[in-house]
Amino acid sequence: MNLNLKGKYGLVTGAGHGIGRAIALVLAQEGCNVAICSIDKQQVDDVVNEVKAKGVDSIGIQADATVLEDIERAIKTIIGAWGAIHILINNVGGGGRWGSPVIEETAETVWTDVYNKNALAAVRFTMRAIPFMRKQKWGRVVTVASRLGREGGGRPWFNMAKSAEISLMKTLAMNFDLARDGITFNSVAPGSIMIPDTGWEKEQKENPGEFQRKMDIEFPLGRLGKPEEIADVVAFLCSGNASLVNGACVAIDGGESRYF
Repeated sequence: MNLNLKGKYGLVTGAGHGIGRAIALVLAQEGCNVAICSIDKQQVDDVVNEVKAKGVDSIGIQADATVLEDIERAIKTIIGAWGAIHILINNVGGGGRWGSPVIEETAETVWTDVYNKNALAAVRFTMRAIPFMRKQKWGRVVTVASRLGREGGGRPWFNMAKSAEISLMKTLAMNFDLARDGITFNSVAPGSIMIPDTGWEKEQKENPGEFQRKMDIEFPLGRLGKPEEIADVVAFLCSGNASLVNGACVAIDGGESRYF
């Protein structure tokens, strides 16, 4: 399917590895020029090279998404180079394994740090991208939340932050002025995804037998998802083909969710 993204300009936050990297590469494959934003400079440089190898332009921005000045610098850099931003992917986040299973023993800073890294970062990037999307009368904002933002389970600070991201996208989608300026806002809710150098890979290496037992018992497909499987859905939501999809939260979890 031709997603008609050739010549568009996009920004993917947290794009140095995992889901963010996969999204950046799929958008590039579709002809979109992609800015890469991440805190790790080496990862930024590596993904920029991967994106450029697909025949499109790319900008690498080392930035901390919890620092407002870094976010403003990232947007300024993109507009200075390209003069436009059509697509924003709020992917940066994390914290699902932070803190203690004993909730009351977890410091309040964990709650605020996870919220800032996820929901507040999405707010800040989105608010600074919207004026340019309004000007060009076209925009796509997709936020990578989590299935845990749609249901119970997990660490509460993470669920709270991801629920806020989903609510942000839905509420913005219901704004008549934004919708009629051609901007759509959606979220995706990935299930458990196998990403190198994360907790799932650690579990698999430390106890492969127990890991596989968990796959067989808890996951309908008998496996974890892949970053590329998230990226393909996100790319569709960024396309003109998805013009009627606005305010949706799309589960991408292989049936792992317990709710519709």
